[in-house]
Amino acid sequence: MSGGDQAFLEPGLLDRLGHGDSSIHRLDPRAKLVVTFAFVLVVVSHDKYAVSALVPFFLYPAALLALSGIPVGQLVRKLVVTAPFALLVGLFNPLLDRAPLLELAGLEIAGGWVSFLSILLRFALTISALFLLVATTEIPALGRAAERLGVPRAFVVQLLMLYRYLFVLADEAARMARGHRLRGARRHPHWRVFAQMIGQLLIRALERARRIHRAMLCRGFDGRIPLLAELRFQARDWAFLLGWIAAFALLRFAEPAQLLGKLVLGGGA
Repeated sequence: MSGGDQAFLEPGLLDRLGHGDSSIHRLDPRAKLVVTFAFVLVVVSHDKYAVSALVPFFLYPAALLALSGIPVGQLVRKLVVTAPFALLVGLFNPLLDRAPLLELAGLEIAGGWVSFLSILLRFALTISALFLLVATTEIPALGRAAERLGVPRAFVVQLLMLYRYLFVLADEAARMARGHRLRGARRHPHWRVFAQMIGQLLIRALERARRIHRAMLCRGFDGRIPLLAELRFQARDWAFLLGWIAAFALLRFAEPAQLLGKLVLGGGA
């Protein structure tokens, strides 16, 4: 696997981070899931030209980083690996939207550049929030929280199985590619060889899935992922939930960045 793939597919890392013992780790996963959903919803609800209004929302991931002890470098690596997706989404905005939107230091800036910057900010905010949710919550607990919040159990189980065995499938594909190279073949196989490798990978995945399913049935699996501890909502969870939702509403509708700018400009005048 390439370095970028290894940086993105790190199940062991996420599991280790999720087993932490900070004040954020100890929160009920339902509170963290609802707050993250509210955060993403509020961030994406902004106008396509919103830039200054998005900056104060970095307070949320910064606070979670400080309280959870998650290394900042891990978050930066995830942002760098997934950044090409955001760049691809907003790449053509400066070409399609050339109408001048604002003037800065005597230079006219087109709306496409502003919307492009807005896309990058939304991307950084949402990916940071989602990564910190997964990095501070064990995956089975997150699945149980989603189920408790009304997500169908079959869907939750499918997501948990996908998370756990997607990396197994990726490792199998990496072993097949390594074996192909060790046999003296060229680095990039011919498309026919590549198609055969994909077919073999699917066959191996099917056989492994059957073995896993039989093993789960032998262990009494009934369609429910058990947890060692039941979820209990406490006062700290309510404080986290209501406090951050109130903060998001304030940042969204009061727009403190614009108010501060008006105060500064008014004072200067």
